[in-house]
Amino acid sequence: MFHILVIDDDKNTRRLFRAILEAEHYTVITSENGEQALELMDEETFDLAIVDIMMPKIDGYEFTKLLRDVASNIPILMVTAKQLPSDRKQAYLVGTDDYMTKPVDEEELLIRVKALLRRAQIVNERKIQIGKVTLHYDTYTVTREEDVQTLPQKEFLLLYKLLSYPDKIFTRIQLMDEIWGMDAQTGWETITVHINRLRKRFESYPEIELVSVRGLGYKAVKK
Repeated sequence: MFHILVIDDDKNTRRLFRAILEAEHYTVITSENGEQALELMDEETFDLAIVDIMMPKIDGYEFTKLLRDVASNIPILMVTAKQLPSDRKQAYLVGTDDYMTKPVDEEELLIRVKALLRRAQIVNERKIQIGKVTLHYDTYTVTREEDVQTLPQKEFLLLYKLLSYPDKIFTRIQLMDEIWGMDAQTGWETITVHINRLRKRFESYPEIELVSVRGLGYKAVKK
């Protein structure tokens, strides 16, 4: 059973989120500000935090930064009335994993919660399972039944990144910055070369498909 912490100074929002999440069989504990939430986290382990930004005492930005400063990797979903691009940018800079604006669509909220929990599980287990295929992060290997392939580091990290977020489009620049580093001397054409190598390696794996999105980048499709 997943435990979710909802932090919002609005009582009605806390009640609404609790009802939505408990209907999906999550265990929900609520807090009215970041200070109280930190005290709760000292007493209990949570799998996800849903955080408002505008709160008394410790706001959502400061709360998130405090957690990241102590190396907490709990998934954080910010849900707020603040809609400016600068607000969203600030949220990601302090360490949130996802961002939604109020009023929220209930179905979208649940989709985002499930996605964050799934990604966290991938990080903790350090592997991805897709049908008969398993990616093992610690050994850079991909297995399917009796077939075992050990990939060069960059190829594996590229494949692992794309399959961690199925159907999400990543630009070449995003992938270069994360996998090769912002100071890498190689050009973005390297991504194209590595994608083509991966396609060739796994052309007989029906579970894996790497799709080019014209003018944007690449995404993985899980089958």
